[in-house]
Amino acid sequence: MTGNGGPNRQGGRLAGKVAIVTGGAQGQGAAICRHFVAEGARVVVADIADDAGKLLADELGEAAVFVHHDVSDEESWQACVATATEAFGPVTTLVNNAGILAFADLTTMPLEDFERIFSINVRGCFLGMKTVAPVMAANGGGSIMNTSSVEGLAGMATLVAYTGTKFAIRGMTKAAAMELGPKGIRVNSVHPGMIDTGMTRGYAGDAGMEWGASRVPLKRVGVPEDLAPMYVFLASDESSFSTGAEFVADGGCTATHAFGG
Repeated sequence: MTGNGGPNRQGGRLAGKVAIVTGGAQGQGAAICRHFVAEGARVVVADIADDAGKLLADELGEAAVFVHHDVSDEESWQACVATATEAFGPVTTLVNNAGILAFADLTTMPLEDFERIFSINVRGCFLGMKTVAPVMAANGGGSIMNTSSVEGLAGMATLVAYTGTKFAIRGMTKAAAMELGPKGIRVNSVHPGMIDTGMTRGYAGDAGMEWGASRVPLKRVGVPEDLAPMYVFLASDESSFSTGAEFVADGGCTATHAFGG
């Protein structure tokens, strides 16, 4: 893989793919963008983090463009897809990766905070699928990857809202896979465990990350580079018979009682 201006080989596993990666400017999203470009894809880095997004697009060179994108806004989705089409051609690949996290007790969490998490995590995923599906269907199909979580497989105290969104993404993925399969569009969910990103460390702190590492069989938290190859596989034709499925990368935490057990 290379990070200095484009794919490392013309015949990469994602050659000919045009991808939108939401939340693509930093953390897990940035790793996905780098891996996609290294495998021959052209990528729209979609995020509200303008400075980080522009820096990443510059790093990736002609194979990437940055778009300021609010996933909760339908017009922003339409503009993002239009930009991708103008820059690279019809979208073949969507990674609904953007999301936010907030810890709060069920009985004290403000309603506006609950609704904000759903607006970004769930509404953003829905609008992404809604907007790209007609484009993919008109051009022979595609692959959609929705980032859920291990909290989309099991619950955790103080994460009622976040867990609710990740279960919703898991369910929407299966329903969309049924609906879009006949159109050649595959839809899968990805379920990361605790991943060492700025967002996660900002909430958990060093002590929380150490606690997370202690809870999994591999005895470490993940890093974005642990997740990106899974997205490459799902974006590629290698996963052509996989849809409506759950792909887990969690260090083994869901092999027993997850983080909240």
